[in-house]
Amino acid sequence: MRFKTISAAGFSLFSLVLASAWTCTQATARSHLTPLPAAVHQESWAISGLDRPAHIIIDHWGIAHIFAASERDAFFLQGYNAARDRLWQIDLWRKRGLGLLARSFGASYVEQDRAARLFLYRGDIDKEWAAYAPGTRDATQAFVQGINAYAAEVRAGSRPLAPEFKLTGSSPDHWQAEDVVRIRSHALVANVTSEVARARVACAAGIAADRLRRKLEPAHTTVVPDGLDPCDVTDDVLKDYRLATQPVGFAPPPAATMKKADITGELRLAQAVPPEEGSNNWVIAPSHSATGRAILANDPHRQLGVPGLRYIVQLNAPGLSIIGAGEPALPGIALGHNAQTAFGITIFNTDQEDLYVYSLKPGDPDSYRYGDGYEKMRVVRETIEVRGEAPRTAELRFTRHGPVLAVDLKKGRAFALRTVWNEPGMSGYLGSSRMWHARSWKDFQNTRNAWGTPPLNLVYADNHGNIGWAAGGLTPVRPNWDGLMPVPGDGRYEWNGFLSGDLLPSSYNPKEGWFATANEMNLPAGYPAEQHRVSFEWSDPSRITRIKSVLGGKPRLDLTDSMALQTDSHSVESMRLTSLLAPLTSPDPLLAGALSLLKQWNHDETVASAAAAIYEVWVTKHLGQMTVNIATPAAARTIVEAGSLDAIITCLEHPDTALGAEPSVARDALLLASLGASVSELKTLLGPDMTTWSWGRLHHASFEPAAAVLADPALRAQMSMGPLQLPGSASSPRAATYRTSDFAATAGASVRMVLDVGRWDNSVAINTPGQSGDPFSPHYRDLFPLWAAGDYVPLVFSRAAVEREAETVLTLTPAARRREP
Repeated sequence: MRFKTISAAGFSLFSLVLASAWTCTQATARSHLTPLPAAVHQESWAISGLDRPAHIIIDHWGIAHIFAASERDAFFLQGYNAARDRLWQIDLWRKRGLGLLARSFGASYVEQDRAARLFLYRGDIDKEWAAYAPGTRDATQAFVQGINAYAAEVRAGSRPLAPEFKLTGSSPDHWQAEDVVRIRSHALVANVTSEVARARVACAAGIAADRLRRKLEPAHTTVVPDGLDPCDVTDDVLKDYRLATQPVGFAPPPAATMKKADITGELRLAQAVPPEEGSNNWVIAPSHSATGRAILANDPHRQLGVPGLRYIVQLNAPGLSIIGAGEPALPGIALGHNAQTAFGITIFNTDQEDLYVYSLKPGDPDSYRYGDGYEKMRVVRETIEVRGEAPRTAELRFTRHGPVLAVDLKKGRAFALRTVWNEPGMSGYLGSSRMWHARSWKDFQNTRNAWGTPPLNLVYADNHGNIGWAAGGLTPVRPNWDGLMPVPGDGRYEWNGFLSGDLLPSSYNPKEGWFATANEMNLPAGYPAEQHRVSFEWSDPSRITRIKSVLGGKPRLDLTDSMALQTDSHSVESMRLTSLLAPLTSPDPLLAGALSLLKQWNHDETVASAAAAIYEVWVTKHLGQMTVNIATPAAARTIVEAGSLDAIITCLEHPDTALGAEPSVARDALLLASLGASVSELKTLLGPDMTTWSWGRLHHASFEPAAAVLADPALRAQMSMGPLQLPGSASSPRAATYRTSDFAATAGASVRMVLDVGRWDNSVAINTPGQSGDPFSPHYRDLFPLWAAGDYVPLVFSRAAVEREAETVLTLTPAARRREP
């Protein structure tokens, strides 16, 4: 049985058919398969390093279901299979994270390698492994052995070499288990870019000038820390931070050859507004569910591209039964379910890092003031191998707080980052290892209490009908500052340990019958925010407002409601702003037409909507910048740029003298002028006939891997995909952040998942653009149009259902006795 696509409307038939086949006992590994249709492709592979026979069943959508005889073999085959589908991607992840790019790609990557090495975990490796669930070290060891086994077959010529290796003249490297946990720079812990921007605003025009750049929640007034001269914080202080965390590019060469003006522009873009990456998740109790069972929905929003960030996989072995999504370079899953519990994630914006500013000792730039004296920086010298050239020696400097990011010898200042990355157990998403075997809310709470990075809203549901939410993440205790600006590194501003996990908020079986998160400020009423200082910077509430209105608007919700809500393109934010247009008119026909469309609009940003096109061009390209130009002192405008839309709308909803002597009059004039500029731009972009305008003509998804620029035209076309029209925006539940220069989607749902808890075979998911990283695979782009259309595919769990969905079956046998690498 095969389902070409599952939309919310077509879900009911799918649910009924699979429900009849469900059994509560989940089969694990077995050495034989039930008879399969002749159309199912079957192969037998002998794999060196595998202990016992196993199967990988690949379904019609490229999802691998691994059935092994032991947990060790299951994780080994997860690594082997990840390499089978995504070897170039995971190999590049490792090379970037460990600072090994120059060895494969040449001298232009030396600076990126040096920067990456600043952020590696350099602590006690035994303490690191002990911080995760028991068995995580063994699972990771098996996982990388699987990667190495496949890579060895590639190097031996028995498996194909991905085209990107050929284009770059490189080959896959050999992994160690420690590689996975030493790399930290893929975890999201940021507010340091905002700290730097706030300091630069304070230098230029005073701290009050920052109000349109970021809205602080709960309401909070920050001050310049005693002893900090914000003018010491220059625009390029985060150059190494950006180098260490940015993706790998192939043309033009990376930042080693970038001009300072280019770097400054990139930093300004990063600092001006928060990254528009977030997530949605929610859980629905049986009392509020049409199925009589709990429902868990999750759609993490991250940077979009090809291959996609996430990979869906199932692992089955005695004692292990999980299915879900994670990053392909990591063992296990980060979101999904086992046989008893389901779990999902969104970012909870804990402030996990601080920038420290040091006074250097005159005549000794490797010493910095601390307390009543000076301390020496620790200098680590490392060799960076360079393809085709002699190795380089890199000097990495560290203070007691962390890596030194920049030194200003003229001012006698140095800058270092303290981040939870430096602590044991902070490998991104590996804390989910505790959820792989979780059986209860207590197990879930133990996971939350030990969670490190990234900081998350963790949601939970089990097959007994319980649901819950808990915020998790290592939270520094700052006794005498709020974490919103850089601080002197002389000992006056020190973390006093970390907040106990059980002091972060949680909710178990809420009375509403559901709980949802979308990166918003969700500290509950009465939470001691000023005491714990978890964070004051969050995503705007537009997505969560819409989600809550839908979840609370029906007495009973089924899986189709969650599918529809994940792809909902209504913008609550637009309701706030267009309400200000109600009394406004214009004698200009085109502007009057735009006003009429916006006033009548239902706020659904469909691809056919002209109003959505007008609104999005208005708010992202004209309204913010014009408001900042009026309400922000001139010296700070290039830093604040267009501001944050939530802060801009709040300013316009409550106009004050920053807009002029007659605030309401000035506000109305600003609205009309900025909207008029938007209409003029749209006339150029889409033509003079407003009846032909639509959001889909602008907003689109087109994906191309970084290495495609090295390919010939035919191969480049094969590696690329799109454009496809997309509904929604950053402010809709169907998050679809775009680049304002060409309206191409840059961030959105990396995967969508809706789980029928306890009747697992009814669950659905969608990855993008496909499970495979091979541009010649049928599973490279097959999910892309489904994802763009808001459709789903089955996420079956039982062995019987998996076999019915089989497209390819790999029967795997040991080729030789396993040898440790």
